[in-house]
Amino acid sequence: MKIYESLKENETYIRGRCADCADIFIREMKLGEGKKVDCLMVYLEVTVSNMMLDDSALGKLINHFWEVSPEKIGEFMEVNSVGIADVKKLETMEEAMAALLAGNAIFFMDGFDKAMKIASKGYPSLGVGTAESEKVLRGSKEGFSDSVKLNSALVRKRLKDTRMKVVEQQIGARSGTMVQILYIEDLVHEKLLEELKERMNAYEIDGILDSGMLEQLTEDNWCSPFPQFQTTERPDRAAQELLNGKVAVLCDNSPEALIVPGSFNGFMESSEDWYHRFEMASFLRVLRYLALLAATLLPGLYLAVIRFHTQILPANLILSFAEAREGVPFSSVVELVFLELAFELIREAGVRIPGSLGNAIGIVGGLIVGQAAVEANLVSPIVVMIVALTALGSMVLPNEEFAAAFRLLKYCFLFLGGYLGIFGIVLGGYFTVAHLAGLLSFGSPYLVPFVKKERVHDVGDGILRLPLRKRRIRPVYARREESVRLKKRVNVRGKMGFSAEREREQGRGT
Repeated sequence: MKIYESLKENETYIRGRCADCADIFIREMKLGEGKKVDCLMVYLEVTVSNMMLDDSALGKLINHFWEVSPEKIGEFMEVNSVGIADVKKLETMEEAMAALLAGNAIFFMDGFDKAMKIASKGYPSLGVGTAESEKVLRGSKEGFSDSVKLNSALVRKRLKDTRMKVVEQQIGARSGTMVQILYIEDLVHEKLLEELKERMNAYEIDGILDSGMLEQLTEDNWCSPFPQFQTTERPDRAAQELLNGKVAVLCDNSPEALIVPGSFNGFMESSEDWYHRFEMASFLRVLRYLALLAATLLPGLYLAVIRFHTQILPANLILSFAEAREGVPFSSVVELVFLELAFELIREAGVRIPGSLGNAIGIVGGLIVGQAAVEANLVSPIVVMIVALTALGSMVLPNEEFAAAFRLLKYCFLFLGGYLGIFGIVLGGYFTVAHLAGLLSFGSPYLVPFVKKERVHDVGDGILRLPLRKRRIRPVYARREESVRLKKRVNVRGKMGFSAEREREQGRGT
């Protein structure tokens, strides 16, 4: 719908659309010399708290119009003079309402068939916070906030290059949620961008309130427990993935970025791996993979050994297990399931209870429940240790959503090991690896770089991390013509060093 030249018609339409919206202010004013020009300002209460602030773009615009002749006001509106305010012309009412609900002020003038969007302070937000779920000892402590504009600015702060593009679009018929797609133009594959945009536009939904809803609508295999989007709340991690040729998706009101394509190995990495020396980073990666195996297989292996394959353990250890289970009224499977569920309840309670009390519940509750269950002969002490080691293993994984998939998978291996023994564990491992090998994230294999090595140097992206000066090739996600990310400058001195060069100069002098 086009904007009318008549201010009365525009006001009638706006008041009809904004009826019973107490947070939307519609202010009439007369500007210009002699106050002969009728104008209308529409804005949200929380985004424009004081229209006459001298340091705001809106205040400067209004102050400029107080003593200007009507002809000058029309001329300003027509040519959109720079230096007065951050303004933009809007052609239709749909654009005007969208800009209003995005937190801007909208200015109408009688006799002018366009509206002016005037940037204001926008919706309130928490500002730049700290990364709570991805804490590191070395590296930036900044984390994403709920404002999509602020989040993209944090990434731009780290990648000061116009080749990093930020594409905006609104999703949600009623929420109008702003979503930004970030990528580096000469690194990303065009096919990946096109597929991402097609999937984002494939569904029409009332509202997107968090990036998790967008993730579920656009992932390849929606029934798989493994996430196909890598999530991060760290701007430096998002910037690093962009340099690898991936795409980041930022959603308004969500403090996490979605990174595509996702990979198994990417979920096992931490941003701190790039800041540590390669020996320590490699050790920590190996430790995470061992923790993943413990979090998934340890309960099932324990049941398989004590129920079917006791001969593989020393006699003293078997007797110790039997003595610990003496008096326990439940079978070993029921015993282990009971304690696993009890620890899941304690974990969930610790997350939901606010403040430091939640941490106390997680620690004290686990000790009390475990000790009370052992003293009551409901479970054996060895089972408490198995469950505790399993919980520690799942907490080591850097990504919570990825760790949750293995927390669910743990129960499958528990029953397979408890009723089929080692054969059940091997069978479950076969189906798990087969599922992961066939899983795709936006056309990219989930097990990259273990199943697809197009370049020799991709081994540096595996479990072990090569020294930083040896990681000269980007992963397969980037374009082949831009595969080199590190090269030595020609004019840098070689192995001779400063001392050798000084000796050479002294020799010339003599």
